Amino acid sequence: MTGPILFRDATILSMDPAIGDLDGGDLLVRGDRIEQVGRNLDTPPDATVVDARGGILMPGMVDTHRHMWQTALRGLGADWTLSQYFVFYYLNWGKIFRPEDIHAGNLLSAIEALDAGVTTTVDWSHGLQTPEHGDAAVEALRAVPGRFVLAYGNLLGAPWEWANSQEFRAFVDRHFTSRDDMLGLQLAFDVTGDAAFPEKGAFEAARELDLRVTTHAGVWGATGDDGIRLMWDNGFCTPGVTYVHAATLSEDSYQRIAASGGTASVSTESEQSAGQGYPPTWQLRRHGIPVSLSMDTSVWWSGDLFSAMRATLSADRSREHLEAHAAGETVVHNKLRARDVVEWATIGGARALGLDDRIGSLTPGKKADVVLIKNDRSPVMFPVLHRYGHVVYQAGRGDVHTVLVNGAVVKRDHQLVVPGLDRARAAVEATVSYARSTMGEEAWQQAREPEIPATEVIPNPYTYTDYTGDGVAVQHADA
Repeated sequence: MTGPILFRDATILSMDPAIGDLDGGDLLVRGDRIEQVGRNLDTPPDATVVDARGGILMPGMVDTHRHMWQTALRGLGADWTLSQYFVFYYLNWGKIFRPEDIHAGNLLSAIEALDAGVTTTVDWSHGLQTPEHGDAAVEALRAVPGRFVLAYGNLLGAPWEWANSQEFRAFVDRHFTSRDDMLGLQLAFDVTGDAAFPEKGAFEAARELDLRVTTHAGVWGATGDDGIRLMWDNGFCTPGVTYVHAATLSEDSYQRIAASGGTASVSTESEQSAGQGYPPTWQLRRHGIPVSLSMDTSVWWSGDLFSAMRATLSADRSREHLEAHAAGETVVHNKLRARDVVEWATIGGARALGLDDRIGSLTPGKKADVVLIKNDRSPVMFPVLHRYGHVVYQAGRGDVHTVLVNGAVVKRDHQLVVPGLDRARAAVEATVSYARSTMGEEAWQQAREPEIPATEVIPNPYTYTDYTGDGVAVQHADA
């Protein structure tokens, strides 16, 4: 498509209170911006018209926590617990990933995100053992016309060291001397709870570089309340921090996050299955902590936000029922609504990234990140009686018809129109072959089908520190 693009006769979920929802609505894109939203808009003479009848038009979705490099081993950990994930990546095999393997996973994940209507993704890239690994991650993200944020991390290195190294600063100078909203940068590291608070140096580096921080917090047995308290006491609980999972924290920690203006990234499928803790939206809502959604990693879960929205709404309601039943009561009104999780998947994610002035809603003047959900061949796509409920409980990635990022069409008529899928397939095949041969067949089969032996304890999965406090002890099956 060249010239203006006019979406005609859609059910529009603008996520902008001033515009609201429109039945039979139109949306005009010119260049990289949304120009108009309304009904019966005039058609510019050079416009491409997209027939959106029977479809739902919404902002591009925003994933605030995805380990994109792990997509190269998609589905390998289907039967893992979180402890087995730690064993595989943190203790045994994370160190074998080469820069080209980071590139392969990122390339596939980036293309997959666009296919599912996820127009902005935070690459929680904690496999960057060297700046060359970081270069490979950036190259892959730049090769795909999506909107990305590289959250730079290194699960095998001490964050207070790598964040202040000359090599990392040179990496920043190479790729991020000028900021643009197609590829941003954050720091990604965890706070173990060591009373010495060695992570202070990493927070200071983020402050010096004017970067947001994203951290796994409230993860059962790994990161807990001590880390939040240390951040608070040292002045690093700020609006620029995203707390990933935030599932097993105390009242004090939630109060600190709320008071500081921090946000939470919830990965419900991961929290439910891997064991970080019960998905915490029921607690986050109570404390007024802004929520965004994420899918975590394709080594486990599907790389789309339809499943994340569905799982999140269901988990929150399940908790409401369980709490009520424990008190001998019955829930008669659902507090969390379908609209809320669609908001978390769009403008909520944009707010968490500080990009809500540019993306996250279908507002004239904002960047044209737009998703049309429409599938005339599917019996699931009609009737559309509850707009938000249809997005959450009925639609799926196969119903994503058209996707625009920054005004450019990346998917049309259910077909990706971006290059690179064959290249990604070849690169991932090479990574799988390399990983399998390097691990050896026995270890590879154990990873695919872990046994269920007696459990033992990893005192600390973070190998760059000897800290073994109460908040850092992981039960695991040694597989």
